[in-house]
Amino acid sequence: MSEYTGLAKKRNYKPLIIILTIIINGVVVLLSRIPPVEGFDLFDVRILPMMNAIFNTFTFFFLLIALVAIIKKNVTLHRRFIYAAFITTTLFLVTYIGHHLLTTSTPYGGDGWLKGVYYFILITHIVLAAVIVPLALTAVARAWNGENERHRKLARWTMPLWLYVSLTGVLVYLMISPYY
Repeated sequence: MSEYTGLAKKRNYKPLIIILTIIINGVVVLLSRIPPVEGFDLFDVRILPMMNAIFNTFTFFFLLIALVAIIKKNVTLHRRFIYAAFITTTLFLVTYIGHHLLTTSTPYGGDGWLKGVYYFILITHIVLAAVIVPLALTAVARAWNGENERHRKLARWTMPLWLYVSLTGVLVYLMISPYY
């Protein structure tokens, strides 16, 4: 606490948010450009996409619970489920990176109008997943700094986008899983 203002000192999370955004999005882009590790046979890597979908499912439900909690003005429950969503999103990221390090991408095998739906969902998922990284990090940083109004304004955009990204991650898995 500052003895002069009575307010807690706000931390500048912006450099960390920028660095994490560049690293996370950079690693994902890099994974699409490098060949997978050959000869890995410690476990069946085909389990990783299912784990991705499971983590995305948990993230989706944790976010929904966090949303309901904040609508009911239960800040403590909201905070706990936002942290839970960050944990499952991080676990998703670990299994996603592991999968793409160890095997090639699976092409979609469907055709017709469903193929168009699949690629629409996939492309919007990828683009918004890259966007959600700095948005979610900034929203939590604003909450940590007690910038409640700025947090709320950003969260109004971040929450639906993060819900969309986590839900479409599950849909992408369900649509492509027959082709693994």
